[in-house]
Amino acid sequence: MFMFARRTDWQLTQNRYSAALDRARKRGPLLDLTASNPTQCGFEYESEAILKALSCPEALLYEPQAQGLASARQAVADYYNKHPVRAGAGEISAEQIFLSTSTSEAYSFLFRLLCNPEDEVLVPRPSYPLFEFLARIQDVKLATYDLFHDHGWHVDFAGLKKAAGARTRAVLLVNPNNPTGSFVHSAELRQIASFCRERELALISDEVFLDYAVESSAEMSVAFEDECLSFALSGLSKLAALPQMKLAWMMVNGPVKLRDAARDRLEIIADTYLSVNTPIQYALPQLLSQRERIQAQIAARVRKNLMALDTHLAGNKAIERLHIEGGWYAVLRVPATQTDEELAIELIDRDGVVIHPGHFYDFSGEGYLVVSLITPENDFAEGIRRALRRF
Repeated sequence: MFMFARRTDWQLTQNRYSAALDRARKRGPLLDLTASNPTQCGFEYESEAILKALSCPEALLYEPQAQGLASARQAVADYYNKHPVRAGAGEISAEQIFLSTSTSEAYSFLFRLLCNPEDEVLVPRPSYPLFEFLARIQDVKLATYDLFHDHGWHVDFAGLKKAAGARTRAVLLVNPNNPTGSFVHSAELRQIASFCRERELALISDEVFLDYAVESSAEMSVAFEDECLSFALSGLSKLAALPQMKLAWMMVNGPVKLRDAARDRLEIIADTYLSVNTPIQYALPQLLSQRERIQAQIAARVRKNLMALDTHLAGNKAIERLHIEGGWYAVLRVPATQTDEELAIELIDRDGVVIHPGHFYDFSGEGYLVVSLITPENDFAEGIRRALRRF
């Protein structure tokens, strides 16, 4: 329609998968193996402490600060400075941190900071589908570089260099990747950071799942990367399993001159919106201090569901469960006898099981299914049992 901007010219009708899911939900309950909202997965939260943290009397005063309250930013700095991935790196200052309502908003700030209309950002493939929407509404284009699977997932550096063009402004990492669960390893980061420095590109790293190690441990965080202009993103949504609290942050690092120039510009962008509410900023230190309890529950759920998955797969040569370094998703490599979408629709219609097809995450070919390992255990075990019957 002529009165709307081209950036909103999305496909607004349902795809086949979404339409099948809606029809099935009207017929009755389903076993949803795509559950990603931790507040609806049966975990026990410290409810009294959370609510008390939100009742700070100082929250009644409005004292806007573009980067966020100093106490909240210091809590984030402390989180990084005590993190195992620091490994002797320099100390992070609260002055390097900007608060936002979500990592999505942080991306918007960074795209505005780094890109003119029609400039490009390189993103990994496969990866989370939200990036396309975030880029388009900021008039930014995406180009992809591949992750390839060969005894684990690896960055295709030749493809990365080839994908970078005259209008490329940044390289985006997801550490660990969603859904492959692959961490960015130290050697890979060295190559990517050097490439970004040589090409005068920024490095953006989405690290919301950084604390969720599964079959490997995180080796690094871009929060400590100072060879090129770099930004590390995280927040309460995954770190403390509190998506409803709407608080995230970006960590700015890099050569001092570049870092300070970025901070000056980001301060004006953030000051224009002042979107983060005061109560959640005062609550942040307390909410971060509680993260280990909920992370332990999630880690236990992931281990149990992964064990159940491997038990069901034992002896099944048709399906491969790919190695999961971190995060809370598992990727299954299945026979590509039909499209992933067709297979996922059949699982909904015939088995009452919801699983994401690989094309949601832009896998390079057919034959991939993605399941969430934070699904309640009984639902997960029964859903996997039903799904695997057809193989």
